Amino acid sequence: MLDRRRLIASGAGFALASIAAPGIALGRAATDKRLLFVIQRGAADGMALLAPVGDPHFMALRHLFAPDYEARPRLSSFFALHPKLEMVGKLAASGDARFLHAAATAYRERSHFDAQNLLEGGGTRAYQRRDGWLNRLVGLLPDGEVRALALSPQVPLAMQGPERVTSYAPTAIPEADGDLLERVSDLYADDPQLLSLWSEALKTREMAGDTGLKNLRNAQQAGALAASLMAGPEGARVMMVESTGWDSHANQRGQLGRTVGNLDTMLGAFHARMGDDWRNTLVIVATEFGRTAQVNGTAGTDHGTASMAMFLGGNLPRAGVDTDWPGLAPAQLHEGRDLRPTASLEQKIASTVAGHFGLDGGRTMAALFPGRS
Repeated sequence: MLDRRRLIASGAGFALASIAAPGIALGRAATDKRLLFVIQRGAADGMALLAPVGDPHFMALRHLFAPDYEARPRLSSFFALHPKLEMVGKLAASGDARFLHAAATAYRERSHFDAQNLLEGGGTRAYQRRDGWLNRLVGLLPDGEVRALALSPQVPLAMQGPERVTSYAPTAIPEADGDLLERVSDLYADDPQLLSLWSEALKTREMAGDTGLKNLRNAQQAGALAASLMAGPEGARVMMVESTGWDSHANQRGQLGRTVGNLDTMLGAFHARMGDDWRNTLVIVATEFGRTAQVNGTAGTDHGTASMAMFLGGNLPRAGVDTDWPGLAPAQLHEGRDLRPTASLEQKIASTVAGHFGLDGGRTMAALFPGRS
């Protein structure tokens, strides 16, 4: 007979939540506000996602990609969204999207691992912190049980820390039947800690529904699953989703078209499934750094500096584009090759999150990104 703790640690072949910390009680949270953070791993090209077509130097630098934006509607008369960002474009048209361009974290090198660590940890240098800014945010939210969840096999750094967090990852392993689940529940009946863990896992599985049992075969399922775990009074108030495939060194036009399309589909499915809860939801989409301004010899772009972040939701204070555009002339580029950063990604995240949850701005910035001003 399996030892009880070994059983829950191994998962026993169930499509259930992976528990990172005990003691989470499901029920109505103290806040109706929700935050979904989507990290674009691989350095997303902000100049492709939101192209500065109004810059006189854009055509010379991006002539291979420029045809994609010729018939696209412009934002702020200067920028055009990537043609695959159809749902995001609709959100922008309805006032549910705001973009921050020419933004970067404090990082100025070009290592994916270091940059992602800094973006998630929120310190002043890579590997400085062992906890993440999303976990610290949970500690700032109103008293009550705030459910925090990572849609990932492991809890990413951004959500690691002293606050209680769970993770959920769908699996292709066949679903366990109800009789076995009841037997396991009976097995844990006299162990409050394990029973709490098991109850949380079962509840997450129930909320995921059919969507959670298909191993996320496509982006639409991923968006629907995220929404099923956030919507409703028992839904997670803080969640993180990882988006990959953004490293576009070669043949960027085709590769990025697929990746952008998947992101847009996921966001569209999430928006549709959230229903009335969309008005209380903030979605932040951000990457570790941008790409070079000029196309390289293999029709791609290399690791750069500044990029673009998206802020989506049903209760944004205003829509549009925030930027102090640095320009694309050779003398205006960072180190002669990258879009120069003129905005702090950390500051924008902190101020937007503070406004969304009704928190003090200074305290939020100091907690989420200590050492940054």
